[in-house]
Amino acid sequence: MSQPRRGYRAGVDPVLLAASVGARAGESLLDLGCGAGTAALCAGRRVPGLVLAGLERQAPYAALARRNAADNGLEMTVHEGDLAQMPEALRQCVFDHVIANPPYFRRTASSPAQAEDREAAMGEETPLDTWVEMAARRCKPKGHVTFIHRAERLPELLAAFEARLGSIELMPLVPRPGRESQLVLLRGRKGGRAAFRLHAGLLLHRSATHEGDREDYTEAAQHILRDGAALVFDR
Repeated sequence: MSQPRRGYRAGVDPVLLAASVGARAGESLLDLGCGAGTAALCAGRRVPGLVLAGLERQAPYAALARRNAADNGLEMTVHEGDLAQMPEALRQCVFDHVIANPPYFRRTASSPAQAEDREAAMGEETPLDTWVEMAARRCKPKGHVTFIHRAERLPELLAAFEARLGSIELMPLVPRPGRESQLVLLRGRKGGRAAFRLHAGLLLHRSATHEGDREDYTEAAQHILRDGAALVFDR
């Protein structure tokens, strides 16, 4: 995967998001705010035959996503446009899976990044409720919407999901033993009727503290991040 030398660079978050999608060959996936295409392309590599699409408002990142898809031998339709005003071609489509890794930080309570492209990726301009609304609109009946986001934003994210989706499932991502969850995966089904489920959290690192630059992912996290394994909610 190619990424910009400066500005926003994808970490493990989109990889974990992609791993959590329970897709099958022949189904379709839309990545809202796809950036360089990390999440969608990770899902496409894990699930051969998955039909991929992305929406990205920054032209350089959209171009990079197309290049990354070509370099990895995957087909991905990347639309350029704003989430709240989607291109007409995308508004005519619905998908089995819609995923998103929205900007994490409300700028009413945090400072903006100096790099313009990094700020666009990390600083919230479009309300989180709009992200969920647009994701639900592009999702097929009985399809799934999955977001990764900060745990502190969970109350408003849950409210947005509950207003538009059912069969909601939550998985905390626990950074280290004894630490509070900083990130969560939230999944809902369009038209779903099952009761809310809170799954056991995925522990990412074995050690309770950071011990230099050596890698100490748990076995489960290692399989997901390095081996392309699925992140199964029913653990």
